[in-house]
Amino acid sequence: MTILYAVLKALHLLSAVLWVGGMFFAYVILRPSLTAIEPPQRMLLQTQVHQKFFLVVWHAMPIILVSGFIMLAYRGMSGVGWQVHAMLALGLVMAGVFLFIVFGPWKQFRRTIDRSRMADTQTKIRNLIGINLILGLITVIIAGLI
Repeated sequence: MTILYAVLKALHLLSAVLWVGGMFFAYVILRPSLTAIEPPQRMLLQTQVHQKFFLVVWHAMPIILVSGFIMLAYRGMSGVGWQVHAMLALGLVMAGVFLFIVFGPWKQFRRTIDRSRMADTQTKIRNLIGINLILGLITVIIAGLI
């Protein structure tokens, strides 16, 4: 394994850990804990968390995709197992879901003043993050098979 390949793999894995780990924290730990604070503060905290987390993912996602494609080019599509093909497909779906969140419900949430619409939009965002979390965990399991 060349040094470039090792660096790409390290960046790939670190970015995936940040993305999937961040979703796990937000969905499994932070979300249930928010019930301890009043709705206006809860909405403010969720807004801040999403804003910061989406910025992290906005950087991690392209690193994952670019490093993955470069590593794939290094080995060739025919030189990898089904696991790599599955991770590629899941990663592309996850990127699509993330982009949909950012340019759909998240954009709508930031423009909304009506609290009831904000809550509905937050629910959409939370559900989509839940879907991406499941896809991310499946991807991690598949990566462990390599």
